[in-house]
Amino acid sequence: MRQIILDTETTGLRVEDGNRILEIAAVEMVGRKLSPPDRHLHRYINPERDSEEGALNVHGLSTEFLADKPKFADIVDEFLEFVRGSELIIHNAPFDVGFLNMELERLGRGKITDYVTGIIDTLREAKELFPGKRNSLDALCDRFEIDRSGRTLHGALIDCELLSEVYLSMTRGQDSLLIDFVPTDAGAGTAAGAARKARGPLKVLVPNEAEMAAHAAYLDTLDKTVKGSCVWRTLEAPPVAEPAA
Repeated sequence: MRQIILDTETTGLRVEDGNRILEIAAVEMVGRKLSPPDRHLHRYINPERDSEEGALNVHGLSTEFLADKPKFADIVDEFLEFVRGSELIIHNAPFDVGFLNMELERLGRGKITDYVTGIIDTLREAKELFPGKRNSLDALCDRFEIDRSGRTLHGALIDCELLSEVYLSMTRGQDSLLIDFVPTDAGAGTAAGAARKARGPLKVLVPNEAEMAAHAAYLDTLDKTVKGSCVWRTLEAPPVAEPAA
């Protein structure tokens, strides 16, 4: 799957106030592996207006620096071709999507969802994983022990690079149990298949009473955390086979 980690910097927080995009970065990831830098897109953009003071303090991109940069209309074709058919990964997606849609609609080019297969909002996913905690990009980098020492100001490209590491850390558990799985027939002639054959069938260990009690205590803790019955207790326990007569 081709995914694009995307971030923008803008002249201000509110698109309704006429603010514009002044920097855009899109980092390609295929099969959960980042592509080399020549497969990334990073452009500074002349927003045709000054940045609000608060925004300027965040990104540090002055009107003078951006004056000779291309306008969004000059890079729109390159941008749309780069993201076309991909899945976007954005932190606080409604913000960036709102600005992208504004820029595209100004040019009569529809909406960003007309060009991509879907959008993942990592802020929303982080709030589901860590309810009640800070889930800014900086906070998530600290939580996953991702080095952000090189980030003094917000910049679209460095934020994309940090977000790519955050996203992979957040979702690594989704495929960790199946990452080496290959159906027996299909993998029989592979090195992985040979390794499985050499180690024999997996052993199933039945928990003892102390382990079951510890597990039940852990579920009690989860119940209190989610203020209700945790999902493990809503699942029907598998039937236990009767011992042979």
